[in-house]
Amino acid sequence: FSLERASHNEEVAKFQNIVYLSIIGFIILSVSLFIFINSSRRRKKMNEVLSEKNELIIEQKAIVEERNQAISDSINYAKRLQAAILPTREQINVHLPNSFLFFKPKDVVSGDFFWAEKTNEWRYLTAADCTGHGVPGAFMSMLGVAYLNEIVK
Repeated sequence: FSLERASHNEEVAKFQNIVYLSIIGFIILSVSLFIFINSSRRRKKMNEVLSEKNELIIEQKAIVEERNQAISDSINYAKRLQAAILPTREQINVHLPNSFLFFKPKDVVSGDFFWAEKTNEWRYLTAADCTGHGVPGAFMSMLGVAYLNEIVK
């Protein structure tokens, strides 16, 4: 009877171990599944936030590119205007026949300019450097050319 009881206790102990291990395994599996689902949700939320931010960045980039293009177009137009008021090579050669002209602005438009005019008695030549570079300097050079034209006339 004691042998049978010992065998039965041994089987019960094995069964209890299997039950305990199953419960522990189930708990570990449940916790792992919870962690996985939770991290998956967090990752999904983060991806949504990143997608929204990427869309915002793309929109802002398009706005910046559009404005940059408008500014570049405006500056290039200002370059054509500035070139239109500067004397041509031929006009300079009238005043200084064996001369050369080197005009290389730092920016697209410049505060530097040259000017030439001839009246009945005099020849006027100017190489000027107005304060500033870029658009502000170009604006000053346009004023300088206009004032020189006014003074001579």
